[in-house]
Amino acid sequence: MDTMYDLIIIGSGAAGLGAAIYSGRYRMKVLVIGKEFGGETAKAGAIENYPGFQSIDGFELMDAMKKQAKGLEVKTLDGEVAGVNQQEHCFEVTVGDTTHHANSIIFAVGAERRRLELPNEKELTGRGVHYCVTCDGPVYGGKVIAMVGGGDASVKGAVLAAEYVSKLFLIVRGKEVTAEPINLERMKKLGDKIEVLSETEVKEIVGKGKLEKLILSRPYKNSNELVVEGLFVEVGAIPNVELAQSLGVELDGRGYIKVDNMMKTNIDGVFAAGDAVNHFGSFKQDITAAAMGAVAATSAYEDHKVHGDLCSLHSRPAMPKEI
Repeated sequence: MDTMYDLIIIGSGAAGLGAAIYSGRYRMKVLVIGKEFGGETAKAGAIENYPGFQSIDGFELMDAMKKQAKGLEVKTLDGEVAGVNQQEHCFEVTVGDTTHHANSIIFAVGAERRRLELPNEKELTGRGVHYCVTCDGPVYGGKVIAMVGGGDASVKGAVLAAEYVSKLFLIVRGKEVTAEPINLERMKKLGDKIEVLSETEVKEIVGKGKLEKLILSRPYKNSNELVVEGLFVEVGAIPNVELAQSLGVELDGRGYIKVDNMMKTNIDGVFAAGDAVNHFGSFKQDITAAAMGAVAATSAYEDHKVHGDLCSLHSRPAMPKEI
């Protein structure tokens, strides 16, 4: 059955739910479609830098935002968008066997975690190779693991994993780790439990059926082999832009959805927010994602005031010709 909305938001992370709350307050008819509820935030564990909360679990934060949006009569749908089509200022969004229509779209689709692109990585994913400490860290209680990455996310992940493991090697390609000072302090307080291997890369992932060891680019204790039971990869993310590109949305020089200061894309009626946008550069936080969502929703509302409900005109069956 076809359904009609003023706005469809694709993505249910901080950006998508932030947009949902604001568009709901504008009394727009809104649908939020999310493939994975809460995005990366729902898997982040404790969040201590979101205003209003000294500390809150990421899933709980997303759940609170979802409840707030639903209280404003925003509809939500769990599912993956198969395709998006456009007829002037009317957009068709297909999920399964259902097509939803809207006058505007906000892409709040986030980003996929970047892989190391090494042989055996895909085969051993879930069998020693992981991308989410919150999800899989507890499995390695009392064991030795490694983590690849030199940014704030990897430091936070290492500190979290240290609650479970006996030893963690943080493998950093550069000369030093770059992270928020408070997170660096927490890592340093753990002493030798976290050992940083700087100017080092993982060259091979070795194992049959499960991870057995890593081959490093430079020796550690006179050997390039590092025996670990788990490897967590925290090396950034790649923006999800395929759906937006299918509508002809332009990308910036780094492959992110290109927007102006009001989150407008080059396509009338199409907006974007969150980690699929490079508006704040490498500074990607829940607060900036939610803020971008709020701005995108405001732009969608202003657009709706100008164009009205054009989508319903396109969706009506054609009148029979007079003979």
